[in-house]
Amino acid sequence: MAPFSIATLAAYLCVLALGLVLRNRFFLVFIGIILGIHSLSSIALFPLLSTYGRPVQLSTWYAQAATFVYFTRLTRARASHAAYRVFVSWPASFFAAGVFLGLPWALGVALGFKPPAAFVPFAIAAFGFLQSSTSRRDRIRIVLDRVDAGPLARLGGGMLRRIAKTRSEDANLTIVQITDPHLGPFMSVSRLARICERAVQEAPDLIVLTGDFLTVESQHSPEPLTRALAPLRAMEGRVFACFGNHDHECPNLVRHALAENGVQLLVDQATSIDLPSGRVQIIGADHHYRARETALHGLAQRFPREVDSLRLWLLHDPGAFFAIPEGEADLVLSGHTHGGHLGLLSLGLPHTIVSAATKMPDHGLWARGRDRLYVHRGTGHYGFPLRIGVPAEESVLEIVRAD
Repeated sequence: MAPFSIATLAAYLCVLALGLVLRNRFFLVFIGIILGIHSLSSIALFPLLSTYGRPVQLSTWYAQAATFVYFTRLTRARASHAAYRVFVSWPASFFAAGVFLGLPWALGVALGFKPPAAFVPFAIAAFGFLQSSTSRRDRIRIVLDRVDAGPLARLGGGMLRRIAKTRSEDANLTIVQITDPHLGPFMSVSRLARICERAVQEAPDLIVLTGDFLTVESQHSPEPLTRALAPLRAMEGRVFACFGNHDHECPNLVRHALAENGVQLLVDQATSIDLPSGRVQIIGADHHYRARETALHGLAQRFPREVDSLRLWLLHDPGAFFAIPEGEADLVLSGHTHGGHLGLLSLGLPHTIVSAATKMPDHGLWARGRDRLYVHRGTGHYGFPLRIGVPAEESVLEIVRAD
């Protein structure tokens, strides 16, 4: 067996052993599947990559080592510094993404072929690396027309469109949404702080945070998230948040960071605020793994619609949109999908891996009956190592009430 294969399998077994000792069985299964696929695919791809010369071969060894160091470090929550991100997290994310995208090539090798152009998946991963390090800033006009759109429809055209950088005269309400920042390898404290600063500089009516603030690397202390959200103090009283699924891993840490910066956290709670455009009723739903319909029906009953108020829901997972009683939400703001994460949005096409594999709304404006849902593409990302074809979003939403 080749040295690369031996080293990879030995490292894989070491990470599994540490995961079992330091974490739990769920982590062991998760890491076993993800890293197992990576290990087998990278072993198959190594001979193809080696044909590009000694520098590529050595770089592959380094990237593989960085990948296993990265996954080993995930067995313990701890802070990562800039040097670690540059020399470990980023090479590991790039290489892991390339290896995953190279699965068709790896399968070809396993079947006895020698597929050409093994650089292609890594070229795509390089594009994803650049895309994961930046956000696309837009100003988006959303029209709430209250027309019955049927069971579920993606809206575009006049209902949702990018607009000029200045506020439209007919805009009733402006909102900046920050969702899924996932403080970690690709979202440093300084980057998230700059995003929050730009949100405040837009002087919107509201800033809403729809969950998933951290990664395993940033769950050691509330201090990094507190520093990252510090610019939001300037808009205290007009910043609201709800929990995402990952916030249940360290709820007290997230609560502390939000409270320190004057952000009102709504966990199956509601509040109302008077703005120049009128009164807005804000309902913040918790992330419920089970019995979503029961939980969201109960939430709607506890906080009935206020007369002459815009009824705004903060709901991390757009898949739960269907569990809200019909007619109970003028507008729902969600995240969770990271816009589909892998897709063709950068080419001007709406297709993503989420839309191809599921019926869950993945990005943009959706309608069910008279209710409207906007799915934000996410401020950061977590899970698959890189965004590819789906840029992160940093938008100002201009809400127009057509009625």
